[in-house]
Amino acid sequence: MVFIGIALLIVLALTLLISSNAGEMIGLAEQDFGQLIVLLAVLVLVAGGAFGRRIRLGEMLSGIVMWSAIFAAIIIGYSFRADFERFGSRLWGQLSPGSGYSDAEGGTVMFSRDINDHFVINAKINGNTERFLFDTGASTIVLTADSARAAGFDPSRLIYSIPVQTANGRTEAARIKLERIEVGGIVRENIEALVARREALNENLLGMNYLQTLRGFSVQGDQLTLTD
Repeated sequence: MVFIGIALLIVLALTLLISSNAGEMIGLAEQDFGQLIVLLAVLVLVAGGAFGRRIRLGEMLSGIVMWSAIFAAIIIGYSFRADFERFGSRLWGQLSPGSGYSDAEGGTVMFSRDINDHFVINAKINGNTERFLFDTGASTIVLTADSARAAGFDPSRLIYSIPVQTANGRTEAARIKLERIEVGGIVRENIEALVARREALNENLLGMNYLQTLRGFSVQGDQLTLTD
């Protein structure tokens, strides 16, 4: 009898969910709603196994409350999963500043200052991830010799003929062309960059020739925003 009562309760809940407008009430597309129903059906089977024995009224009520809470949590979590994903992305961006986090619509990526008060950006150069410093004082993207090598260039074969000023003093750099650079999903192809001599630069610089291809970029407090 106990199991029959619980089964009837679950069937009633599923009947409500499967009604024609239930998916719309919780903001799910038809395909997503169907996936949720399958998940709930699996939980019904688990619940049936859990309550397929003789139990006291108190245990039955506790079980009903528990499974009702589980079903409610699943519906809420599934309905707001996109918001949870964005929250997780933003949290990860705060904990790992170079990773950044995107807005809901895409096309905008944000970065937080690191512990040294710099904006550090993880970017993919020809498919290889490298760390960059956001630098509006650099007229172009500048790579260290090691990062250039990781991106597929041989620093020893480059021609260092372009004078540049770095934090370590004046030096020469070699001009190259990157097949692809990706920053938080914002991709640019066939973009020029410089490679500094090994002893001249310790960090890659994300300079203005990349930033000027964006629709906009701004710094507000501890947040850098890049907009494609």
